[in-house]
Amino acid sequence: MTPPQHGPDWRPVIAALNNAHARRVFAQLTLDPQTADLGDILGSAQKRRALEALVKARLVEKAGDTYRVRGQTFAELLAATPRPERRSGPERFLDGQGEIDRYPSNPAELRGLLVFVADQVIAPDEALSEKELGTRLRRFGPDTAALRRHLVDAAVLQRTRSGSQYSRVPLVASGQASAEPSSRSSCT
Repeated sequence: MTPPQHGPDWRPVIAALNNAHARRVFAQLTLDPQTADLGDILGSAQKRRALEALVKARLVEKAGDTYRVRGQTFAELLAATPRPERRSGPERFLDGQGEIDRYPSNPAELRGLLVFVADQVIAPDEALSEKELGTRLRRFGPDTAALRRHLVDAAVLQRTRSGSQYSRVPLVASGQASAEPSSRSSCT
């Protein structure tokens, strides 16, 4: 059973343009609509099939004995395609693979991103070695050292007194307030 269509279907367009003969005929019609030698290098059956595919895809329409490009097809397809939802919150700073693609310049947004990252990689009562933390941070990008420094500098994470482990700063979970960053140790 074919699902119901809501607006123009892009599949016939892609199918037609995937065919080399149909592409050639479409290009000829696009570049020179008055051409008399439309599809001359094709056999009559190839030319007929190419034109049928283009008409079916609504890329071309027949006007008497000639064919012309139907210019509004692409606009109709684009208008019928839903726009992807814009991400909001810290996720807007992540690419399609979930890696940080940019750090916000706004301090509040940067802190929000860093708290989001920390919420994903370390529990409030957990302590991790630098290696364990780096392994967990890797899902947000290859430069785990820079991300770790951002987390410590923003007082989202802290190093233990021995300097061998990292833990959450108390009260920094899901955006809660914490002490000022200046009272925290920094990572090198």
